[in-house]
Amino acid sequence: MDTNADYTTEKSKRRVRLPPSDICVVGLGYVGLPIAVEFDRAGYDVVGFDIDNKKIDQLRSGVDPTGDVGGRRVKTSEVQFTADEMAIERSRYVIVTVPTPIDDLKNPNLTYVESAGETIGRNITPGTTVVLESTVYPGATREILAPAIEGTSGLISGDDFYLGYSPERLVPGDDENGFRNVVKIVSGQDDDVLEDLTELYESVVDAGIHKAPDIEVAEAAKCIENIQRDLNIALVNELAITCNNLDLDTHAVLEAAGTKWNFHDYRPGLVGGHCIPVDPFYIIYESERNGFSPKLIQQGREINEYMPKHVGKETLKALNECGNVLRESVVLVLGLAYKPNVGDIRTSAVDGTIQTLQEYGVNVVGYDPHVDEDLATKMFDIDVQRELIFDAVDAILFATPHDEFRNIDFTMAATEMTDNPILIDVMGVLTPERYENSTLEYRRI
Repeated sequence: MDTNADYTTEKSKRRVRLPPSDICVVGLGYVGLPIAVEFDRAGYDVVGFDIDNKKIDQLRSGVDPTGDVGGRRVKTSEVQFTADEMAIERSRYVIVTVPTPIDDLKNPNLTYVESAGETIGRNITPGTTVVLESTVYPGATREILAPAIEGTSGLISGDDFYLGYSPERLVPGDDENGFRNVVKIVSGQDDDVLEDLTELYESVVDAGIHKAPDIEVAEAAKCIENIQRDLNIALVNELAITCNNLDLDTHAVLEAAGTKWNFHDYRPGLVGGHCIPVDPFYIIYESERNGFSPKLIQQGREINEYMPKHVGKETLKALNECGNVLRESVVLVLGLAYKPNVGDIRTSAVDGTIQTLQEYGVNVVGYDPHVDEDLATKMFDIDVQRELIFDAVDAILFATPHDEFRNIDFTMAATEMTDNPILIDVMGVLTPERYENSTLEYRRI
């Protein structure tokens, strides 16, 4: 995702208030790399640290392993990419952007945060401010990160080094809602840290700063942002399941209801990614540790986790009703990434749909122009096309609506498919009227 912006000119527009060697970004993934590049773009001297030597080699060569920043921006930046943890010691600010997944029991896994804290502690200089941007439960910055730094440094949080929390709000593949274009929540362990970090982030974030009253509020706010989306999507997903059982067109129902001025526009679909399926469990975990089990949040997760299976069942239903023998049927999954216009399949919910189809003996193949075919073949255990071919396909499961797919002539594709061809439009992005006089059986979830 390269751009032709003149970064030298951009730097000259901003006032740099900090001395050289002032920022180290720990963790150079989908969050850390854009942050490092943006601070560099603003004129700061930035070190980008990651323990993955292969990633560092790619970045030094001008290759963006995330695919979200773009090779040109990486190559033209002055970020010092390194796997040498000693680079941390010369930075006034350390920004931590490591993964915070959940374990098999759906409890928070903060081993990356703890490990990062220990690494920082081995190299931290007194007076440094450490800012966590990863999603955590309320209290984790003080409970997990601070002791990890203290344990390997011998320094005391609040006296010898300082803590802040400023949750990332980046949206992979969304150029309009990047680091500089979204209001930044900032918090610190005391008022002085808060003001210092506000000044730091104000110099790079154009959309403005929201000062949270304390770290725990900022931590909770990050979780709630995605919980709200999860619950809204869960509502329409449950509506979709209900409408499918009643032989009603879910999208027609939503379109009718949407004519009311205060109706919120959400559409059913598969919920994947690194945030929405994960963040609710951080609040659930901490809330239950403090004596309350948030049932609605849990039920929302249950519905969205069931949705891949429901999509699979609706596809099986369509195959049966069109006279196909399941064990002789071929379903082409169009789009394997977890969201449109990105290539990340690690948390794609379509995997659950594929497994449901395979349980009934359906032969599943996939196609996604954003995804490495070999990686997808290994992850989903299906054949993945290198070029889009509809020959011998019984049904198309339109799962992830990449922009490239919007121009596909599915009516023409139907002429290459088997008898009684089927198109399942998971997110309902296509126009049903186009297929009324077609041999294609069009259905949407």
